[in-house]
Amino acid sequence: MNHMDTLAAAPSALKLGDADNVAVAVRALGAGEHILGVTLASDVPAGHKFALKRVATGDPVVKYGQVMAAATTEIEPGSHVHVHNCAMADLRNGHAAAGASLPDMPVRTTFEGFARPNGRIGTRNYIAVMASVNCSTTVCHAIAAAANATLLPRFPGIDGFVPLVHDQGCGMANAGEGFETLVRTLKGYRDHPNFGGVLIIGLGCEVNQITLYRPTEWTRERFQTFNIQEVGGSRSAVDRALELLEPIAVAANRDERTILPVSGLVLGMQCGGSDGFSGVSANPALGVASDMLVAAGGTSILSETPEIYGAEHLLIARSDADTGARIASMIEWWRDYAARNGATLDNNPSPGNKKGGLTTILEKSLGAVAKGGLSPVAGAYAYGERIDRTGFVYMDSPGYDPVAATGQIASGANIMAFTTGRGSCFGAKPTPSLKLASNSALFRSMPEDMDIDCGAILEGHAGIEEVGETIYDALLDMASGKRTSSEEFGYGDNEFVPWKIGATL
Repeated sequence: MNHMDTLAAAPSALKLGDADNVAVAVRALGAGEHILGVTLASDVPAGHKFALKRVATGDPVVKYGQVMAAATTEIEPGSHVHVHNCAMADLRNGHAAAGASLPDMPVRTTFEGFARPNGRIGTRNYIAVMASVNCSTTVCHAIAAAANATLLPRFPGIDGFVPLVHDQGCGMANAGEGFETLVRTLKGYRDHPNFGGVLIIGLGCEVNQITLYRPTEWTRERFQTFNIQEVGGSRSAVDRALELLEPIAVAANRDERTILPVSGLVLGMQCGGSDGFSGVSANPALGVASDMLVAAGGTSILSETPEIYGAEHLLIARSDADTGARIASMIEWWRDYAARNGATLDNNPSPGNKKGGLTTILEKSLGAVAKGGLSPVAGAYAYGERIDRTGFVYMDSPGYDPVAATGQIASGANIMAFTTGRGSCFGAKPTPSLKLASNSALFRSMPEDMDIDCGAILEGHAGIEEVGETIYDALLDMASGKRTSSEEFGYGDNEFVPWKIGATL
């Protein structure tokens, strides 16, 4: 079969569930085309939906076999279905949720990583230069730049010196939800297995004192702290840091990759710049890879609570009573949090999401949870809380990608997969990120940023299982040291964004 025959065989539209009353256009469709038994009343852009049957005003719009909206006006068969004729509905739990299952053990069950003395496993060998407070961020940037220029060339076993800077640490209460979240996040990075050593820099007078960050998992040769006010100022701080970093670099440079079990991998899963294809191709394919990782003894993390809203019942159905109750309480917290800040959880999707075909947060959430595959939900964790078990787990976080990814890394994610339909550009040191394009047009238009084309599913070249297996192999290659597109460009120095909760004082 030649290339044109393959394209000709690709479907023009997809009905994703037996109960669905809409289908998704795989390509741009024109008015008058006869597709899936209906004649289109208007043009339908790729990734958007059209009605397969009449939907009365107030009746549910069903996609993936689940309610994603309610009709705001009568919708005739063949009509374009989007924000002009449907909206958020409180009908989301009317359809049954599937139970959990796992695939067979994958053939490939090892990779090459760094076995740390404390039993955790790294996939990269960076050294962190971490700010305790916003006041030390400029100095931390200067330290990392100087170390990368002068020390890194002498130590080829190190991947680089990473500035971890943020806008918190002072002007905040020294107790409560916001402060506890910041400290938990910084401690998660301090102890992260992708770091071969850590230097923490404070100013000296801040709320978030460096005395909170004593070494717990590193020897003195791997961990150091000091305050700028105690060493003579900013330039002196850079000089002092380079003196302290040299022995840390000597120790980290001795670390070597060895063959290790997949059970040491912790996968953070993100989606950003989603479109109408994300829940059809990239997300379910990543779900297959997640299930394979879990079957091999590894761990995968799903997050972004505002973007599972309306689909949380699909996760609760795969959870034990305690985990299900934790997920439900997270949803309620977010309802209250949004209300306190004059917002609602249905203010999603973004303008880019809508242009790509997503209509409501329910539709977006139903596609987002597909990243979690079909594995049982083994636990539910607070933002940045250490994951203490293997399996598929949930971690609470905002839907804003850099904040969510920061929490997953603090929780222990040593690899990451990021799906996108519109073209998100992202990387997050010290954890490498694999970028998955939901459609081939995106993959072709942004080849510098995408690693895998999941659009092959839409074009009929490959099935979801096949692409999922490709993603699984790519994750293990990445964990073994293969650099991703985002790493080649240099992403990761500015994507450390701890969740800010509470008042700035």
